[in-house]
Amino acid sequence: MGHQACLHGYKVLYLNMTRFVEKLTLAKIDGSVIKVYNKIEKIPLLILDDFGLQPLDPAVRLSLLQILEDRYSRRSTIIASQLPIAKWHEYIGDSTMADAILDRLTAKFQRVELKGESLRKTSDQ
Repeated sequence: MGHQACLHGYKVLYLNMTRFVEKLTLAKIDGSVIKVYNKIEKIPLLILDDFGLQPLDPAVRLSLLQILEDRYSRRSTIIASQLPIAKWHEYIGDSTMADAILDRLTAKFQRVELKGESLRKTSDQ
């Protein structure tokens, strides 16, 4: 989907959750977190991959909520995960934050569930 968006002239920011957390952590350390938020807010399509593979600490949960709030109804966000949506609330942790994050993700969303063999299997062979 990100590749297709690029082919149609849209700017896309793709980050797996590990890189996303690293980017936020470094931005907080060097004082550029507002700059990072503003950059992410302006990107037409944000793709966060591997959601649910690493724990979310309170600072990351708060940053994720802020980013989703900034983008809500203005920009597109794709969350890719192998974790079933039914387990996202538990994964996010803090119930109030989980409610807020999931509200922003699911209020206006389309769910695409992929089935079949991994595309990595076919592209690596």
